[in-house]
Amino acid sequence: MSDTARGLWGIIEPYVAAEGVELDDVEVLGSGSAQIVRVTIDAPEPIDVDRIARLSRGLSRMLDSEDPIEASYTLEVSSPGLERRLRRSRHYEKSVGRELTVKTTVPVEEMTSHRGVLVCADEKGFVIAVDDTKRRIEYVDVASARTVFVWERGAKRRH
Repeated sequence: MSDTARGLWGIIEPYVAAEGVELDDVEVLGSGSAQIVRVTIDAPEPIDVDRIARLSRGLSRMLDSEDPIEASYTLEVSSPGLERRLRRSRHYEKSVGRELTVKTTVPVEEMTSHRGVLVCADEKGFVIAVDDTKRRIEYVDVASARTVFVWERGAKRRH
């Protein structure tokens, strides 16, 4: 996490906590006047568009008064969605039991692409069940990881 993102986290986290949601991630993308501040929020219950809009307006007013970024930027506020990127150990912990796709920078069990169910996660890495094997992957070896939304087919109705 960049120093700017870390500073923003310290400003944003108390505000969203007071609003009853969890700060899931803060990213600062781009440079100069083309910066994007991407704030991801999460809650146990689904977050609707109206709530995201209210939080976005509140965060925008607060960041305008605090002025933590010298250049102009665009603020984006969203929820993680059905298929979420996993960047922090907390993201993995919240996703235990879900299906993941993971790309690693080094081979794990002779593979750099892994798809399976997340078994457990701790502060250093996680275990993913791929077919009949469990693979321990350290966070430092992850190039990218995301949850996979699995469509469940319902039983067919009889007429």
